Amino acid sequence: MLALAWWIQWPVAIAIFLVVAGLGWSFIRGLGAAAPKETIAPEDVQDLDVYFVCAECGTEYQVTRLGEVQVPRHCGEPMTVVRRPRSSPLNN
Repeated sequence: MLALAWWIQWPVAIAIFLVVAGLGWSFIRGLGAAAPKETIAPEDVQDLDVYFVCAECGTEYQVTRLGEVQVPRHCGEPMTVVRRPRSSPLNN
């Protein structure tokens, strides 16, 4: 096996270290440069008659304020969004 002289080993080791450190540093900077998540102000939607309905058991949640949209889970399955027309007193 051919042994390299110490004066060749050290520059090669330093070059490999700098390449690995540069790749790691650029990866860390890429993670930190991610766009910040946009914040959504809560909005009243009680007049829209929107419900989350569980298809398994029929449980319903009425949506009254919307912030960040995250569909809840019930019975282990995501609930479906249902919008119903509001019954007006004039139609009765």
